[in-house]
Amino acid sequence: MIIKKMILAGMTAIILMTGCTKEVDEYNQPAAYWYKKMIEYISKGDLEKADNYYSSLQSEHIGSPLLPEATIIMAIAHLQVEEYLLAEHFINEYVKRYASLNEREHAEFLKVKAKYMALPNPRRDQGLIADAIKEGEAFKRNYPNSSNYPIVDTMVTRLYLSQAALNESIAELYERLDKPKASAYYRAIKPQPWIDWDKVEPADVVWYRKMFEGDGTGSWYAFILPDTQSVVSRHSHPDLDASENVIDKMETYEQEELRQQEMTNPRPDGPL
Repeated sequence: MIIKKMILAGMTAIILMTGCTKEVDEYNQPAAYWYKKMIEYISKGDLEKADNYYSSLQSEHIGSPLLPEATIIMAIAHLQVEEYLLAEHFINEYVKRYASLNEREHAEFLKVKAKYMALPNPRRDQGLIADAIKEGEAFKRNYPNSSNYPIVDTMVTRLYLSQAALNESIAELYERLDKPKASAYYRAIKPQPWIDWDKVEPADVVWYRKMFEGDGTGSWYAFILPDTQSVVSRHSHPDLDASENVIDKMETYEQEELRQQEMTNPRPDGPL
């Protein structure tokens, strides 16, 4: 009796393992099959498999009339689950290969939206903010009469405010590191003259993130960190002007070193 139970348990385990690991190879199918499978797995929320079926559709039926629709469906599906970089990939594919002049406007709007929504915390990605602003301004130039123009304009304005808040955070960081030139540089950046920057208030930081990251001006654990000075500090000299002169001399010395290196080892692509 015990032996029979062990045999049955072993057979059951083998069947389950075989059923879980075995995957049927699918290839050489009509375009409608791949399209149907893609839609099926999108409805199930399995976008990884949907991506695979889309790739099969694109590989085996590059000229299928189903492909443009499948591409924009994949873009929207990734947008809905907040996978914005993948959504942007499909939108770029759609714009480059399939979009007509009338369809291009909506696709470009989705692209701007994907970049904007990919910034849950703008203070962490300076480059992505700049890219999103660039895309938004390009949309405003290319489609001034678009029904989506006010939405994009609002997004771009918020991005400019986020960029200003990020610059202020960087300036305060350099101030704490005792780098007055760098701090002054970032404080001087005001990208839009029509914004009254004195009335702009920084965005509220969620309390649990503020505990560990601070609000951009300081952190509760600042007292733990040593109050160190930079290598060239304005506090290491009695006179502020003297320290600025030291910084200028160091920069000039570094430039002279680079110039000497180029003269000694000229680049192969440099002028003869």
